[in-house]
Amino acid sequence: MAKRVFFSFHYQDVIDLRANVVRNSWVTKKDREQAGFFDASIWEEAEKKGTLALKRLINGALNGTSATAVLVGSDTANRRWVRYEIFKSISEGKRLIAVHINGIKGKDTKTKAKGTNPFVVLGLRYSADGKTITPCVKTTTGWRASGDHAPWTRGKVAPETLRGKTFSLHDLGYKTYDWISDDGYKNLGTWVG
Repeated sequence: MAKRVFFSFHYQDVIDLRANVVRNSWVTKKDREQAGFFDASIWEEAEKKGTLALKRLINGALNGTSATAVLVGSDTANRRWVRYEIFKSISEGKRLIAVHINGIKGKDTKTKAKGTNPFVVLGLRYSADGKTITPCVKTTTGWRASGDHAPWTRGKVAPETLRGKTFSLHDLGYKTYDWISDDGYKNLGTWVG
């Protein structure tokens, strides 16, 4: 059965057409069921809406999805609302993957070098008692709490090895793929499954 997927991306990657290649990959398949996913994305509207309204828009778009696929372009890791979407997805227990898309030819017919993987610069800090998680962003001086997403309480206590420490999402095992070298057209449905 196909999963309903939220795609998180920097709007520039839509303009350059890279994000659209991934989001529309189901179109060339027999049906969405064959593709293995449904697209539940929203368009970035930060300039048009206030912070609270945008958070509500994102929260509403995430509602009913089972997975979030972060489409990693050149500047995705630095986008405020991508970071919010990632942390919100984790706090809601959704499957979360990153997919590098700069190997896809843009509207200029060129590819780009891989952008920074958000899973390397975003992390989770576990409380000493293992009951609370604080989303964090890596800076040049270390980890700092994310200002856009409040800490949340875990349903179960974190293992002793995590307590009182901060780990990148990469170190916590969140998977990253490459659309081209890992054959995203064929495998995206499996990755989000």
